[in-house]
Amino acid sequence: MLSKLLPVILLLVGTAGGIGAGVMLAPAPAPEEHAEDSGEHAEEITPELPGEEEEQREYIKMANQFVVPVVEREQLSSLVVISLSLETKAGMNEKIHAYEPKLRDVFLQVLFDHANMGGFRGAFTRSDMLTPLRTALREAAQKQLGKDIYDVLIVEMSRQDV
Repeated sequence: MLSKLLPVILLLVGTAGGIGAGVMLAPAPAPEEHAEDSGEHAEEITPELPGEEEEQREYIKMANQFVVPVVEREQLSSLVVISLSLETKAGMNEKIHAYEPKLRDVFLQVLFDHANMGGFRGAFTRSDMLTPLRTALREAAQKQLGKDIYDVLIVEMSRQDV
């Protein structure tokens, strides 16, 4: 009889313990801000990054992925697929899309150069391998669009061996 009740008892104790832990560890509710009766709305609070004052940033994803062939000994050895996003000054969306063909061209040149130097061989996701790539992509974007481009983010990256 006890062997049939033991799983049910353990289930109830485990459920009660989980609910209790959830209640105890739940974050405190955020205080609600109410708009004044005069019709004014409460201001939206946005977190500021260190060293950033009043500067709004925007992240713009490049429309398509970049496919980079990796050639070893005159033969295609793998393909690297990369998705990039740009960290820009707010309001740059239209300008980025207008210059996208030129940006894709300079990004592909940087990616091809990185592949030709062996940047996508071996443990290509190590930070010491990706830092020069990120720097080169950022410099290429800034050369085309100016200092309103703060960074080029590698959002996705994969390598498919052939």
